[in-house]
Amino acid sequence: MAIKAEMSPKEIKETKPYIEWGLTEKEFDFISEQLLGRLPNYTETGLFSVMWSEHCSYKKSKPVLREFPNRSKRVLQGPGEGAGIVDIGDGQAVVFKAESHNHPSAVEPYEGAATGVGGIIRDIFSMGARPIAMLDSLHFGEVDNAHTRYLINEVVAGIGGYGNCMGIPTVGGETTFDECYTGNPLVNAMCVGIMDQNDMQKGRAKGVGNAVMYVGAKTGRDGIHGATFASADFADDKETQRSAVQVGDPFMEKLLMEACLELTGQHKDWLVGIQDMGAAGIVSSSCEMASKAGSGMELILDYVPQREPEMSAYEIMLSESQERMLLCIRAGFEEEVRSLFKDYGLEAVVIGRVTEGNDYVLKHKGEIVTNIPVSSLTEDVLEEPSEETNPERISVSEKLNNWVPDILDARETLGKMLAQPTVASKKIFTQTYDSQVRTSTVVGPGSDAAVLRIRGTKKGLAMTSDGNGRFVYLNPLIGGQIAVLEAAANLIASGALPLAMTDCLNYGDPNDPEIYWELHKSVLGMSEVCRVLNTPVISGNVSLYNENNGEAIYPTPMVGMVGLIKNINGYLTNTFRKSGAKVFLVGETFADFAGSEIQKMMTGKISGNLRSINVNSESEKFFKLLKAIELGIVDSAHDLSEGGLAVGLAESLFSSGLGLKANLTTMSSAFLFSETPGRFVVSVVPENVENFIELMKDDCTEIGEVTTNRKLQIKCQDTEFDFSVEEAQKVWEEAIPCLMKSKD
Repeated sequence: MAIKAEMSPKEIKETKPYIEWGLTEKEFDFISEQLLGRLPNYTETGLFSVMWSEHCSYKKSKPVLREFPNRSKRVLQGPGEGAGIVDIGDGQAVVFKAESHNHPSAVEPYEGAATGVGGIIRDIFSMGARPIAMLDSLHFGEVDNAHTRYLINEVVAGIGGYGNCMGIPTVGGETTFDECYTGNPLVNAMCVGIMDQNDMQKGRAKGVGNAVMYVGAKTGRDGIHGATFASADFADDKETQRSAVQVGDPFMEKLLMEACLELTGQHKDWLVGIQDMGAAGIVSSSCEMASKAGSGMELILDYVPQREPEMSAYEIMLSESQERMLLCIRAGFEEEVRSLFKDYGLEAVVIGRVTEGNDYVLKHKGEIVTNIPVSSLTEDVLEEPSEETNPERISVSEKLNNWVPDILDARETLGKMLAQPTVASKKIFTQTYDSQVRTSTVVGPGSDAAVLRIRGTKKGLAMTSDGNGRFVYLNPLIGGQIAVLEAAANLIASGALPLAMTDCLNYGDPNDPEIYWELHKSVLGMSEVCRVLNTPVISGNVSLYNENNGEAIYPTPMVGMVGLIKNINGYLTNTFRKSGAKVFLVGETFADFAGSEIQKMMTGKISGNLRSINVNSESEKFFKLLKAIELGIVDSAHDLSEGGLAVGLAESLFSSGLGLKANLTTMSSAFLFSETPGRFVVSVVPENVENFIELMKDDCTEIGEVTTNRKLQIKCQDTEFDFSVEEAQKVWEEAIPCLMKSKD
């Protein structure tokens, strides 16, 4: 049964159902008067509503996204395809992208997270690459109520359930907790693949008469208007909007992936183009493939494999059923493609042909149900730059003195910090994921970045996903800079050269001038660092309208970054390895407590001003440290972030069997918890100390020595204390399991 009885064009104009679907009256009038010269019918109105949604068209965010650099000597494919592609030498390439699945995960957390994983995997293998790793970026409310614990458990289970069944390791990510995400959690998934450059594919449908083939699972009524659902504010009354959430089948996707990789790897002469049916299903994949090729297309919807009876054209086209791909196949090879997919137990059906001109024609039950220009869906979207206003909170905070913690007992404070959910061990979650499948994982969850070997070479790939909405909330420009610097620092600490980045830009309602200002300023900050580090943005995703009952999340750009390790034998982790090694702090420490973990812990809120960053000097420091690591004179390295230096020193000792005697008499105990960005704790064995200091010069300070006594001993200006490493690790490891088991 159809979602609604189909209205006539006149009834659509009068009753305006398109407003509920996300089109404005201005857009509807422009479509009918300027683009078509007539009123669109029911199906056509549905197509416009999803293709003109923010999720598909980026009509609000496009003016901002143009700020990002997206080219470098290594970039083979930038934004505009299923994923970005970067040259890693030897005829190989790394392929990666991130996507958000926030609203679906709030409504149906298991399937929302699982299908987010499935969708991003399809983006990777649609480029001709084999997916080799998954990462995630998860942001939840405080772990103090049953509903948040339910969301966490289900999202984690959904990520593991899909990725594990696919045989793709989940190797890294981040998980944070703040009250602003309570009603609108963020679930961002990133996938990394590897390929021979000769196998690169694009989503194109060209060549008059070539076949448009549908492959994979049957189409049902799940996920209809999913793109619209992701392009609107969220509220409690939408909690039951489960029809917009898809249902995934990882075993079907595994077959689909292997079939597509056989096609792209062994039968290039059959294939013209390939694209995932993601947001907006058949309509987005088909019209985008035609648009990119400058072609027309005719589809016979009766031929689309359907798992539910009496589906209307509207439902067939807007369904976001999972595990489906669209292919453009050279005329004459249809039977070969059908046979290949049949070997995997999958359907492959010709549902249309590429045509001359620019017409997008859909036929159903003997009637033409759509006849519109392809470009009207993809190119003619009305961009909507929004007004921008500097939020009052920024103006107010600029006039106030920054908060500085008053530390009465540094040891007790460190213990409490290690138990903060955003700082504490996430092993209870990551152990759900198979991080070792395919046996290429060298460093899995828990270090600064994940590391995988590239088989058949000496090289490795490091990868990370990072973001800190608190900093962006306090100062979007500087917060955006910090987000990219943090991701790059994770890769540098692993011994990798940062290559490029992807992103998920998670913000509130862009129609609010303050929210749009946050988006614009943070992208400007991110772009500046990308240019200096030469890490272009090659793919990504914008997720707006992340609000619950009118309250927006922190503006939270997630940065996913991949780096190249020249020699996999030279990778590093964040753990001290040898007693007697000298410990250095790379970078200066300032009174950076605004938005810090200690500020939130001690005051229950965040406030203050962020110190401006010299991006060029940060870059110089990063690359000097990378050179030291590549020369083999660094024994371990750990990027400092949440919790600051004291937490970083403790983490460097966990599971090491070692201790540390640290002399920090140049700083007060408060500065142990400062979160100045761009700092590292590194250990250097005695014979390499002179070379390390000569290379790093003023960017490093010796602060201690690794010992065998399994104690963290710290001497500051105003205090001296020691902490059993075993006890500290116990606090760190047990904090979240205790919270997850608590009863309300």
